Amino acid sequence: MRFDIITIFPEIFESYFSESLLGKAQKANLIEINVHDLRDYSQNKWGDVDDKPYGGGRGMVMKLEPIYRAVKNIRKKKLQSKVIFFTPRGKKYSQKKAMEYSKTDQLIMICGRYEGVDERVKTDLADESVSIGDYVLIGGEIPAMVVIESVSRLIDGVIGIDNEGFLEERMVKNGMVEYPQYTRPAVFKTDEGEEWKVPEVLLSGHHEKIKKWRNKRGKKIK
Repeated sequence: MRFDIITIFPEIFESYFSESLLGKAQKANLIEINVHDLRDYSQNKWGDVDDKPYGGGRGMVMKLEPIYRAVKNIRKKKLQSKVIFFTPRGKKYSQKKAMEYSKTDQLIMICGRYEGVDERVKTDLADESVSIGDYVLIGGEIPAMVVIESVSRLIDGVIGIDNEGFLEERMVKNGMVEYPQYTRPAVFKTDEGEEWKVPEVLLSGHHEKIKKWRNKRGKKIK
């Protein structure tokens, strides 16, 4: 699967995407992550990508033209692609949406900055507007990281296990279940003399009881 990020701060992603499982997944050609500097698509030699808002107001607004040219250049006609734009006014991102994106060939992500982005990016250029939560960030770079990580882990081989079996184990009806996990020691003694114990059922070796316990204690992720 191919991920393309449009941003004015491409350096932000260098360390994050070169480490851990995402770095390994790229080396194994399981995923491809490309970061594009929006200033390369500016219409002037200064690399301007923003301007004053119509109607007045503080700050600057990112322009439509360079974003349009970037998307047009990046989008591959032979691939099943989707263009998403990050905004607090977008549809709330979910595990269900991550699974939908994982079946796409190419995901193009537009990262906004400044006071905002020309509304025509949202209404006319992007296929979807996405919000990762009910709060406002400085830019769309962190949401892009969230989407890439959550989608990549659903691609076979990225997390180094049988994804089909993994998803079947965690799936309950139409949602994912994230249950509590424990490891050694079975009893941890604090400096204050308290004992923090692993639930007995997990030490029983009774797989059916463990499965029921996990389903009961798990949180459904929609």
